[in-house]
Amino acid sequence: MLDYKLLDALDRVIAEGGFDKAARKLNLTQSAVSQRIRLLEDQVGHLLVTRTLPPRPTPQGKALLKHFIQVKSLEADLETELKADRDEPRRTLALGVNADSLATWFLPAVHPFLDAHPVLLDLKVDDQDQTHQLLRDGEVTGCISSTGKPVQGCRTTFIGTMHYDLVATPAFRDRHFSKGFTPETLADAPAVVYNRKDDLHRRYLAFLWPDGALPDYPIHYLPSSESFADMVIRGLAFGMVPRLQAAPHLETGALVNLDPAPGLGVDLYWHRWALSSPVLDELSRAIVENAVIC
Repeated sequence: MLDYKLLDALDRVIAEGGFDKAARKLNLTQSAVSQRIRLLEDQVGHLLVTRTLPPRPTPQGKALLKHFIQVKSLEADLETELKADRDEPRRTLALGVNADSLATWFLPAVHPFLDAHPVLLDLKVDDQDQTHQLLRDGEVTGCISSTGKPVQGCRTTFIGTMHYDLVATPAFRDRHFSKGFTPETLADAPAVVYNRKDDLHRRYLAFLWPDGALPDYPIHYLPSSESFADMVIRGLAFGMVPRLQAAPHLETGALVNLDPAPGLGVDLYWHRWALSSPVLDELSRAIVENAVIC
């Protein structure tokens, strides 16, 4: 039988990114938290946390954390049901969200849900290709991902297709691509990419020139969707910007498409645990029905 007091300590160490921060959250000493982790490791017979900065869960630790988060979700639903005649207790839902969705449609979509329920969101933001891993690792109860394959024990719903356009300011285009948008002119034009795991930009260029090797070109890495678009709008780089962000600037002429083709579409899916949870059901409905993606 698992001791959930020990599991809570494991959860806090990973969530807070350290034993000392977990101790403050749990109102314990750092030594007491370390002792609980060691006791849990002794009980299950596995190392559960890497002693690194920040600490990371081992595969066995991830399995225990996934179980603990699911148990907490079920207990929160039960508490809500038992206290139906009183104010609904506040709870936290951990979700994986890609940065572009968060910068555009996600908050308006969940606004009605958050107005109606005392829920706090613990959002873990990453590229749409990476959020799926957060769900597999049990770090979140649901995620928005470009991967359609369901995780075991989860449900998957198609949300829509998010389109991206390869854009720059007219001045940037004239300075770097006056001879056309070609692999040769690309070599000296700074691009902006979300992070090193984001291959959307390179995939699109490979789509444009499938038969030729792409040259090396200068890249800014900027892991903020809002600042990403701002860098392009300021004429400091060219990049793949969500159409929801680019459209108003394309209409005014502040931005131009570097490629006359329709751009690149990325299918998005909502993944969630296949638990019987009224709160998770309501959140899922809000995300799927209210998502405005173009």
